[in-house]
Amino acid sequence: MNKREKLLSLLPSDIDAMLITNTKNQYYLTGFDFCDGFVLVTRCKSYLLTDFRYIEAAREETDPEFEVMTMQGPRKTMFYDLLTSNGVKKVAFEESSLTYAEKKSYESMLEGFIFVPSGNVIQKMRIKKDEDEIDKIIKAQRIAEDAFAHILGFINPERTEIEVALELEFYMRSHGAKSVSFDTIAVSGSASSRPHGVPRNVKLEQGFLTMDFGALYKGYCSDMTRTVALGKCTNEMKKVYDTVKNAQLAALDAYAIGKTGKEIDKVARDIIYGAGYVGCFGHGLGHGVGMDIHEAPGVSAGSDVPFEEGHVVTCEPGIYLEGRFGVRIEDMVVFGKDGPQDITLAPKELIIL
Repeated sequence: MNKREKLLSLLPSDIDAMLITNTKNQYYLTGFDFCDGFVLVTRCKSYLLTDFRYIEAAREETDPEFEVMTMQGPRKTMFYDLLTSNGVKKVAFEESSLTYAEKKSYESMLEGFIFVPSGNVIQKMRIKKDEDEIDKIIKAQRIAEDAFAHILGFINPERTEIEVALELEFYMRSHGAKSVSFDTIAVSGSASSRPHGVPRNVKLEQGFLTMDFGALYKGYCSDMTRTVALGKCTNEMKKVYDTVKNAQLAALDAYAIGKTGKEIDKVARDIIYGAGYVGCFGHGLGHGVGMDIHEAPGVSAGSDVPFEEGHVVTCEPGIYLEGRFGVRIEDMVVFGKDGPQDITLAPKELIIL
């Protein structure tokens, strides 16, 4: 069953079609990455509608299940003709990406058709990745890991945090990534206590340097974090680092199909809190990753969804001592046929530069 067929099987039987406006969901269904147009799936035929700028590429790259059409003339006329020719009466729309004003506009433009929310059905489909999707995620992760190996030779006391972040991004994009998965984090010294700190135009401070980054490859994200020490590492810093590493290793060992994110989060949190760092690990242990950098399922105290084959999540415990320093180590875990596998190959041992 292909993705189009699966989508139709998940829609209630009284829904005749679905209008897809979320660009990532459009790419997920059709295999064509574009940002100006629509995808319409009906029980009879399905369509990718775009303008002249994309049409040649769309014809080459779009899944043959979809008829590629150039948008021309009044949009109302085009949609009306497609809906009526396929016997459509009720249309599902993506309530998480279509604004209220846009929905009212469609209803006004297409009088006589009933528009109903889809229940985010495509996002639910995307939670479980197939082999092709997992291969793309692994490739994205390998690009990021190569960038980490490269950056270790780039770092020196004269570099700024912004330069480190930009070098990571340049390396990933020049080695196969379309873009970055999210804004790169590279924060040093006292700023490393900020889990999502913004790189500054200041020279790297002595102490910890935390780098959180990922590559976007053929529509799929990777996500990793490594913390290294610059110039010095006190006994307290080593204790914090070892506590985070031990918490991550224990959590990685606890991942299993059928367990929940809540259970795994507790494994890491108990180790960190037991070492005397209560309140210093304020975020969840991880999150799902796919076409979006944050997807279901979650890995936190509020995550009750059992892990299944096809899930891809992170494992990223941390300790943050406000105004002093922080440590985070993050890997990606894929749930395959044989259970969970840590696909991150970068070393976890404390590196002192």
